[in-house]
Amino acid sequence: MEMPFEYQSRQPDNTALKQQKLHGYHLRFSATAVLSIFFTTGFFCLCMGIILILSAKSTKKIEINYTKLCADCHELREDASQFRKACTCSIPFKLPEKMKGNVYMYYKLYGFYQNLYRYVLSRSNTQLMGKNIMNVHGCDPFKMSEDKIPFIPCGAIANSMFNDTIILSYSLHASEQIQVPMLKNGLSWWTDKYIKFQNPVSSNLAGEFEGSAKPPSWSIPIYELDSDDPRNNGFLNEDFIVWMRTAAFPTFKKLYRRLSREHYFKEGLPAGNYSFNISYNFPVTRFQGEKSVVLSTLTWSGGDCLFLGLAYTVTGALTWLSAFAIMAIYLMLKNKKEYLSL
Repeated sequence: MEMPFEYQSRQPDNTALKQQKLHGYHLRFSATAVLSIFFTTGFFCLCMGIILILSAKSTKKIEINYTKLCADCHELREDASQFRKACTCSIPFKLPEKMKGNVYMYYKLYGFYQNLYRYVLSRSNTQLMGKNIMNVHGCDPFKMSEDKIPFIPCGAIANSMFNDTIILSYSLHASEQIQVPMLKNGLSWWTDKYIKFQNPVSSNLAGEFEGSAKPPSWSIPIYELDSDDPRNNGFLNEDFIVWMRTAAFPTFKKLYRRLSREHYFKEGLPAGNYSFNISYNFPVTRFQGEKSVVLSTLTWSGGDCLFLGLAYTVTGALTWLSAFAIMAIYLMLKNKKEYLSL
């Protein structure tokens, strides 16, 4: 027995949405409403801009470019054959006024392009997360040594890690200097420290990394980066994590240390005579760059960068100019319409 043929209509359902019977609204703002929105937005942006600029100006900062201040070390690093030879220098300076509150030490590089495409990709996230530390896929050109031993960590980013050692000293008296206590922890992002970077699950890192080689530019293996704190070794070393987060611009600074507020430094860094004792290892002449060390305080809005404050101020000024232009055009058209209606 044949089934009866059922005709299926292609007509849309009889609903308000599909039959396009929904109510339509056309917003028509009055000139007063438009001008009020423009003036209010401009006022808000101008206020925010001024507040952010004043906040950035309130930070205290001192920067010392030591590229050529350590002349002997600078010349030594120009010779690649002397790369392994240690070189230290001391740079005295005076802090004219007290730096209150938390003080941060940064290293700053000029002309170092961490944003190059091949450079950014030269890493192994699987290795850095501790899942398969011998996985060097994607780490060209620093994957393996000449003996086919995998580098840990591998890749161009890790191989070029900043390796100057910077120690800050304070002159209590003319003949007495003390080392300013600095913290090595709390430098990296939480997501980096606890998600993107993990050590293999083992109490013996040296045993876990056995059968690997250190990168060509490194003097020590990754499990010996911090001899004072065993927890700050391997892929969890905070200096290493900070360096592995690549910068977007060729001139950048990265957090190196935090002031430990104790003894003479409970309220910050007092004014007086200081010195940076630097182990000069990181070569910058190869890429015609420079390097500096920065001491800075922070505010609720960040550091001394004026970009955000200037952006708000310019936006507010342009919004107000637009508002005055709209008001002038509106008044001209309104007067013209009244004149023609007479």
